[in-house]
Amino acid sequence: MSDEVRDQQRERVLATYDVVGAPARRELDALVELAAQVAGVPFAAINLLSASAQHQVATAGFEGGDSPIESSMCRLVVESDQPIMLEDAGEDVRFAQNPWTTGEIAHVKYYGSHPLRTPAGVVIGTLCVFDNDVHPVTPESAKGLAQLADRVVDVLELELASRLLSAANDRLSTSNDRLSHFAGQVSHDLKNPLTSVSLSLEALELDITEAGQADTVARARRGVDRMNGLIDNLLEFATQGSSPGEDLVDLGVELALALDDLSGHVLPQTVRVMGELPAARGDAAQLRSVLMNLLDNATKFSEDGEPPEIEVDSHPLGRHNRIEVRDRGRGIPVEARERVFAPLARLDKSVAGVGIGLATCRRIVEAHGGSMGVDAREGGGSVFWFELPVVDAS
Repeated sequence: MSDEVRDQQRERVLATYDVVGAPARRELDALVELAAQVAGVPFAAINLLSASAQHQVATAGFEGGDSPIESSMCRLVVESDQPIMLEDAGEDVRFAQNPWTTGEIAHVKYYGSHPLRTPAGVVIGTLCVFDNDVHPVTPESAKGLAQLADRVVDVLELELASRLLSAANDRLSTSNDRLSHFAGQVSHDLKNPLTSVSLSLEALELDITEAGQADTVARARRGVDRMNGLIDNLLEFATQGSSPGEDLVDLGVELALALDDLSGHVLPQTVRVMGELPAARGDAAQLRSVLMNLLDNATKFSEDGEPPEIEVDSHPLGRHNRIEVRDRGRGIPVEARERVFAPLARLDKSVAGVGIGLATCRRIVEAHGGSMGVDAREGGGSVFWFELPVVDAS
């Protein structure tokens, strides 16, 4: 790789990190101070090299700044991708006439510099320690400098990842807003003509006396009802996923309310609550709708002629709580376990529905900082689960 290509590559990476010319970073300042302490010297710096200049983005013991690339001692470290550790840089032929050693800029004697290498292998600068006095180079100081250089890159990578995540969240929020607006507009545009069709069919039903014609009109009315239901479900899916807030939600209470709302369809004796459900942060109504949907599905997809056998349980899983709804239904093939969460996905068309419920549930759970999936239940059936962040006790 030519020097010009290498310089261009380094410039692109520096632009991505957005640290040159930016306000001082507290984490980088702490690392250079620690580097000086580890080396037992008064001065340390993080030097990032563009094609034309050395940029000191963090320093300890002196006021940093930019200087021409030609005078940079650390340029040799960057070009060779190898650390340099010297007891007296003024005695080294490579630096004997350098303004950093001659007194034009400084009187550097002890000099230690380690390359800052990104995960992609691009050397963007150095972590450098130095003194105006001569010091012996020890293996401990060389090892400490290398370890701290890696931490400098870690800080830059972490800040980059944080910025990218923030940008992605902003784009997602914009996308959610647009989706909600679009769905609302489409719902309005579709429901107006459907309402007209429905009213016309009602009028026809009053006038028709012939059995065959009445049956045809009734089928048309049922089709209109199904279309209305589909539009309502699509609108619900589109409007979920926005920020749910930070209310403290008792999932045990929401489960009881969900069972009460489903009392005409899900018999209480078919549901066993195995233990106390945890609390969560977010929107109570949305989380209740997740529980309602999972309980309703567990009932609808039970084996024909068999009473539902549903269990609701929870347990901690690292920084999340997992809530499970287990059924003894027909089960879901491994290859279809992700597809059931896609909008309009219906694996079993013999059961009423439009295939929006699970997609909406996952959208709600993800908006609450969690995840959702399904596994096989031992002995037959499925375990639908969702995980939500543990509530901070403080």
